[in-house]
Order: sequence, then structure tokens, then C-alpha cells
Amino acid sequence: MLSEKQLSQIKKLQQQCESFENLRLKLNWDMLEQRTDERKEDFFHYEAGELAAFIGLYGFGNKVEMCGMVFPAHRRKGIFTSLFKEAAEAVKFQRYEQILLNAPSTSHTAKGYLKKVPCRFAFSEHQMRWQEGPIQLEEGVTLRQSRPEDFAFEVQIDVDCFGFHPDKAHEYNQSIKNDDRQQFYIIENNGKAAGKVRVAADSGEAWIYGFAVAPSEQGKGIGRKMLKTIIADQHQQGNSVFLEVEAKNNHALKLYEACGFKVYYTQDYYRLSNG
Repeated sequence: MLSEKQLSQIKKLQQQCESFENLRLKLNWDMLEQRTDERKEDFFHYEAGELAAFIGLYGFGNKVEMCGMVFPAHRRKGIFTSLFKEAAEAVKFQRYEQILLNAPSTSHTAKGYLKKVPCRFAFSEHQMRWQEGPIQLEEGVTLRQSRPEDFAFEVQIDVDCFGFHPDKAHEYNQSIKNDDRQQFYIIENNGKAAGKVRVAADSGEAWIYGFAVAPSEQGKGIGRKMLKTIIADQHQQGNSVFLEVEAKNNHALKLYEACGFKVYYTQDYYRLSNG
């Protein structure tokens, strides 16, 4: 578990790096704040008592994402390379099928470093924000709080829709259920469980995660109806609404745009070749 001091140091370094390059780093704060002592996932380097570099690992089922940063004045000293090697070595013992390196699409520093790493571009991911406007709710789809008896269904959704290995899907769902700041929902279509979604709301922002509709229920407009319901609910609570989508997922991208979302930033992912 990361201490309050460590979290504060990471936040300060993030702000310094983002300001220096005018970019946004994706550090998955919902996961950083819920760390356990089960595995080594965070790597620190200090200079004169100040955090100078940080790398975090973020496991999502079969894959792990890696994102890091170095204070501008301490770059080109080999600090990040040392941390990177340490993090990559730790991943070897954590049974992930692939390692993804995350870099803001506008970061020339990150792109320059990745040219030295045995990796290949995998995909881009858009962060999207809902542009406030009228929402026409549709009947037939409802959201209810997830219950313990829904766990097997939620695991199977991750297997069917996100390609998780069953064991990894089980482990991942157990870990995220420990975050009491997220709301876990089951999507029902005419009274039948059809999918799942979770919402993390904090400080006026609501993020939609893990949205998926079971294969047998797809093509019925369930996703569109569900999305509108969440938007309306969060907007009523005074929250801005955000989500993430893989850039090449044209179907989802068109759905989100049709519901009033607009891309405001992009992250690029590179698959580590020897992962």
C-alpha cells in the first residue's frame, strides 16, 4: 500500500512533468490509491530527498500497462532506464501475457525513449468527455447495483468481451471490488442481465469503465440506452462524464460520439517485444 506521502510525491512529479511538456500522463489513480502489498508494482528514484522518477504497473487481466515519468532536470542520466529494467524484471514473475508501455501521444520525450526499447506500436486510446447537451432517455434498459451472486456473470463478460483468461478475469474482478469509490452495475434488458459497467465519481468527474454487453445481447441498442442513463444520472449529480475507448474500435467510437462525447486527448500503447 502506498503511503499518503508517496502518493503526494507522485502527484507533484506528475504535475511537474505535465506542465513541462503540456501533456497528460495516465497514471490510473484509482489503482494507485488502492495498492496492496501482494506484489511489487511501483518503482521510485529519489534525488536529494525529492522524487525524481516513478514507474507504475497496472494489471488488467492478461495484460499489464506500464507508465512512468522523470523530472525534466534529471533526464538523460540513465535513471529511467534503471527503473524500467527493475519494473520489467518484476513483471516476469507476475504471469502476464503481454506488457504494454503507455505514452502520451504528444510526448516527444517518451517517443524518443521508446525507439531504444524493443517494442512495437499496438494501438491508441482516446479519452473522451461528454459535451453537455439534451439527453433523450429510452426505455427497456435498467441499471442495478451488482450483487455477490452476479460475480460469475461479471467474470464471464470479461472472458467473452475482453479476451481475459478465466483465472485472470476472476482475479481482476476480485481486486477491483475492493475499491469502494466505484459503483458496480449490472445492465438489464427487460429484466435479464445483459452486461455490466462501473462508474468512478470523484471531485466533479465521473469516469465510465468496463462497459460491456454480453455477445448474445449485442445489436439491440442496449449500449446506447445504458450510456444515456448513466450520463443523465451523473449530470444530475453535477458531474462531468468521461470514458476511454480504443481508437480503432469504430463501433464504440461512433456510439460515444452519437451520445455527445468528444475526444480531448490520446494515449499510445506499445507492446514490449520480449514481454
